[in-house]
Amino acid sequence: MNYTARINISEIEFYFIRSRGPGGQHVNKTNSAAVLKWNIFETKSFSENEKEILRYKLNNKITKEGFLLIRSEEFRDQEQNKRKCFEKLEDILLAAFFKAKPRKKTKISRSVREKRFKEKKKRSEMKKSRQQKY
Repeated sequence: MNYTARINISEIEFYFIRSRGPGGQHVNKTNSAAVLKWNIFETKSFSENEKEILRYKLNNKITKEGFLLIRSEEFRDQEQNKRKCFEKLEDILLAAFFKAKPRKKTKISRSVREKRFKEKKKRSEMKKSRQQKY
């Protein structure tokens, strides 16, 4: 499911800053790193129930005001970094809305239990035979 397609583009704000790390003069002169800013608390793209899930699952990724900030500085180009921010947002939303399948409890079959018991008995007998008797 594509969650980023549900988000109204007017709710997302981008700003560009200087990239970190190596890159020489290009890094020093250009604002090529993209930062995506999206307010989860005020979005109209998701229901209140979905917003609650996002607040809970993304608690450590959002600010006190409810903004999710995603930074990309992999590329030298603003547009590529902007696209990467959208990809990261999609990954974050997929992880937040992922529901694990409930585990089905299975019973260990009688034959398996008996086999394990026989192995334990055999091992016990072997260890007993090693003991010195006074």
